[in-house]
Amino acid sequence: MAIIKTTDKDWLDFQSAVKELKEYFLSLSARKGRALTYNVLTYGCQLNESDSEKLSGMLSAMGLIPSSGGELDDADVILFNTCSIRENADRHLFGNLGVFKTLKKKDPDVIIAVCGCMMKVPENVAKIKKSYPYVDLVFDPQQLHRLPLLLRDSIRSKKQLVNIAADDYIAEDSFFPIDRKRKFRALVPIMYGCNNFCTYCIVPYARGRERSRDFGEIVRELEDLASKGYKEVMLLGQNVNSYKGEDGKTFADILRAASDFEEFSRVRFMSSHPKDISDEVIDIMATRPNVEKHLHLAMQSGSDRILKAMNRPYTISRFLEIADTFRSRVEGGSLTTDIIVGFPGETEEDFQQTLRAVEKAKFDAAFTFQYSARPGTKAAAFEDQIPADIVTDRFGRLTEYTNRYAEESNSRLAGKTMEVLIEGISKAGDMTFSGRTITNHLVNFTIPEELGIDPGPDNLEGRLCEVRIDRARPYSVDGVLVSLRGA
Repeated sequence: MAIIKTTDKDWLDFQSAVKELKEYFLSLSARKGRALTYNVLTYGCQLNESDSEKLSGMLSAMGLIPSSGGELDDADVILFNTCSIRENADRHLFGNLGVFKTLKKKDPDVIIAVCGCMMKVPENVAKIKKSYPYVDLVFDPQQLHRLPLLLRDSIRSKKQLVNIAADDYIAEDSFFPIDRKRKFRALVPIMYGCNNFCTYCIVPYARGRERSRDFGEIVRELEDLASKGYKEVMLLGQNVNSYKGEDGKTFADILRAASDFEEFSRVRFMSSHPKDISDEVIDIMATRPNVEKHLHLAMQSGSDRILKAMNRPYTISRFLEIADTFRSRVEGGSLTTDIIVGFPGETEEDFQQTLRAVEKAKFDAAFTFQYSARPGTKAAAFEDQIPADIVTDRFGRLTEYTNRYAEESNSRLAGKTMEVLIEGISKAGDMTFSGRTITNHLVNFTIPEELGIDPGPDNLEGRLCEVRIDRARPYSVDGVLVSLRGA
């Protein structure tokens, strides 16, 4: 596959298509007697969230406004940004697509588009062609920057347009109008794709090969975000530590550059691969006050035999060595991980080795998954698939282990007063707010009336505060706000 960067011509074509679509939607709006709306439904990871911010920005540039109705089918342009990593995302997509057949018959002007990682799996594209002919447009993640051109061509032809590229494109974020969803947090992809080819993972096929953005462009984006008042940036990539700039820059250079902006209270990053994490990055985490003291490092299994079958090029002893280095150098740092149970060929002894590794690492939190075969991956063809009842049993036992250490981690915060970056109203409601410590612990807190603080989200979101931690839960802690910083 070739890696192709966008050109000045691509930008001119982009602008021309946006202009034509804006005129089309303005005419359609006049005919319908109301403003036209769009709805972008996002499945999957933070990279998909970042892509959806760009998709939303492009649709807004075409003169559409976000739908406020809260229903799947209440918009004039409905775009599904899909994920092929999680099985539930597959089911949700095809379940949701079914409701639009009647809508499309009722209003042929409604546009339905599907993009994202699922569209790099031929079986999924074939299913849409066969069972959902009323879907207007299908395209893959590498062609995000071509949405205006593809949407224009679909409208012109009045036929289903399927465009799946064989090449890996890279378009700088400056190419896009971006509709950032949080006023304090900015998602900043620094690279796309993956070269690791873990046998269970579809990402290299769905997202393409590793493509690193230009270092100078990233720094310019960070400078712009700092000037606009963003308090937190999250550096994103399938594997951020494998960033390789054309001028020899590494991820450590990007992390250092981002933390140079004092306007950022938090500099975060996701995700790291054990084979690429460097001592230099860990030292930056330890010494830069605004770099999050949290490392997410996917272990996946505690068995060297299973790691090899997964094509994970490290041993469990090497993984634990990295964990020990992080713990010793980053004072109070938190370590989280991903673990898969029931990978083909996993024996009870392999699973016991995973439990022993969890016991040694004492992860502050773990995202645990039952293995499910993803079409197009090598592991899907392995013969020694594990029966579902055994996978479920092991998953339950693993969750007991990981929850225990997560609650212990949270319990160590009880009684302390912690700095928290406020994210907004908690899911718990009842005027409870939530935020995160610099170690990425989730904090839910209330605001005493005697402090006289305006509890409106616009007043609090993105601000730093001090919270006294009173209670630990398995996945979060509860507390009371002590003081609020800044104007």
